[in-house]
Amino acid sequence: MRIKTLSILSLLVLFFSCKNDQENNTSDNTKDSESKEITEKDISRIDYIDFALDLKTEDVIKDWQEYYQLQEAVTNIKKGDLSFFNDNKEAINTLLKELKLKTPKEIKSSSVLARITALETKLYKLESLSNLSTTSKKELTGTIKDFLVAFSSLNLQINKKIEFDSRKIEKPE
Repeated sequence: MRIKTLSILSLLVLFFSCKNDQENNTSDNTKDSESKEITEKDISRIDYIDFALDLKTEDVIKDWQEYYQLQEAVTNIKKGDLSFFNDNKEAINTLLKELKLKTPKEIKSSSVLARITALETKLYKLESLSNLSTTSKKELTGTIKDFLVAFSSLNLQINKKIEFDSRKIEKPE
């Protein structure tokens, strides 16, 4: 009789102790998911060289609206706002197609178009990872860095193109 009582009592203790462990694991998981949020502070810690456009370049591309839409999205991403990627696939596709098609002729070169293609790849990767719930904060931060580096590289290449074209090289006769 004592053995039955003791075994039932030990099973109850075991059952209740397992339930407490499971509740603790659930609260730990919610803390992990909250810490996956990317903030402006996280993005400001990213180490990369950010190239801006020169004044000459800005004059050349002043009518290139798609670039300025992309630049606005980059500004929001730098603030930690990834809402640009939430259910916005059609707008992203349209923006990238028009970015290539409406590139001003003054900067349209194979090197600039290659940077646009690289930026497009990084943008699609960032869009897919930002919409996944299983993406870790480290992975998302790395992808944001890749995207920002690609945008900065595009700016640098546009600056180089305008600078190269504006040089007056005298050829000997």
